[in-house]
Amino acid sequence: MQKVNAKLLLLLMGWIMLLPIVCYKASASCMFEGNHPIQIHENDVQHIPKGSTIQASIDGHTLTVVFTENIGLVEIDITTAEGLSVYYTMRNTPNGIIYNIPDTGDFVVTFTLENGDEYYGEFTITD
Repeated sequence: MQKVNAKLLLLLMGWIMLLPIVCYKASASCMFEGNHPIQIHENDVQHIPKGSTIQASIDGHTLTVVFTENIGLVEIDITTAEGLSVYYTMRNTPNGIIYNIPDTGDFVVTFTLENGDEYYGEFTITD
């Protein structure tokens, strides 16, 4: 009986991890109540564009980033619109992040790939 429960738990965890990707593939914006997609723009791209593999959204103060394919190590830098650092990390893809931003205002999230290509998204937190 424990073996069946472990398999069921693994299957359930797999579906939960795939939900953002499945949702994105099913609809262009993956809109849940309160969840607002962040448009990703190219800033400095010298190689094959990979911006479509970066999915970011804001829900209240929670920023969620999902990478839909393995694009290597990515630097993620969240700053205010004025350029003050809020959060910085490096992540291997296709893993993503969930980060709570306690302040309100205008923000920029910048993604820098190992090859130097850079993408960014702008968003506002109002409450």
